[in-house]
Amino acid sequence: MLRVLFAGSPDIAIPSLVRLSFEQEIVGILTNPDMQKGRGLSMSQTPVAEAALAVFHGDIPILAFERLGSEAREAVAALKPDILVSYAYGKIFGPRFLALFPKGGVNVHPSLLPKYRGPAPIPYAILNRESETGICVQRLAVELDTGDLLGVDRIRLLGLENAEDLAETAAIVGADLLSRVLQEIDEGKAKAEPQVGEPSYCQLLRKEDGMIDWKRPVLDIDAKVRAFYPWPGAFTFLGGQRLSILEAYPYPHVTFAAGATSLDFDDIVPGRVLGLDKARGIMVQTNDGLMALRRLQIQHKRALPYREFANGIRDLVGAVLGGPSPEGSDSP
Repeated sequence: MLRVLFAGSPDIAIPSLVRLSFEQEIVGILTNPDMQKGRGLSMSQTPVAEAALAVFHGDIPILAFERLGSEAREAVAALKPDILVSYAYGKIFGPRFLALFPKGGVNVHPSLLPKYRGPAPIPYAILNRESETGICVQRLAVELDTGDLLGVDRIRLLGLENAEDLAETAAIVGADLLSRVLQEIDEGKAKAEPQVGEPSYCQLLRKEDGMIDWKRPVLDIDAKVRAFYPWPGAFTFLGGQRLSILEAYPYPHVTFAAGATSLDFDDIVPGRVLGLDKARGIMVQTNDGLMALRRLQIQHKRALPYREFANGIRDLVGAVLGGPSPEGSDSP
């Protein structure tokens, strides 16, 4: 059994923490400091910290340092851990910190490394319409996401997933893979292999990255809606108000027919609301098809299904969605 310092912050790491609590000796939790959250800006612990309190009932220390300096190293060294296990912790571990662990450290990363090194591999896989992604457990290295691979599981993508769905899958798959790898390390059977292929990188998503450009192909817009749900969210503007698109469905190479008329792709206005299809959604024109908006949220209002939303907006049909798009905001 290994003495594990578990480092993680968001929900995606919780299944791994819970799984290891039954299989290894967790000696401490390393997580991000409390942050202001919600309209009241009250201080809130990370999801991993909250889960640790529920699982261990306060019997192990929760370390939440702003930086991993000498104070953090002293606190970790006092726990005498064998190994560092990280899943979406959010900070880079320096060489002096990693030297505290006799068996080194491992990190769970939700992509097929060396693809999408960095902080947002799940939305990037969706945004780029990958047919598969995966989970890697790698040895922790000083340079971000460059460590040798100790285990890989692949996840098939159907083109329907949003980032929330995929994160839930990655949480479960990651916990299973991490469990196997740590057992192999404990038994001295782990085999590390170097990453193979041309590396690619992803960056932190910004709120402005979610701005929809209706001149883009409809499948790209669909990917953005799914990749940016639930955060930072895909959005456009309607009558000067920010309109969040929470759920949509693409219809490439389709025009909108109403009675005896049909729209020709040679004479289109991207972003124009063409009508309400009661079975599909609010139909919006793109440069090569239609996007059916199915769940929407106008600024400062609650999210609504498309029929209810359409009933509450005057002159919706014929309106043109969009707004001034910052340069480079179409993709992160």
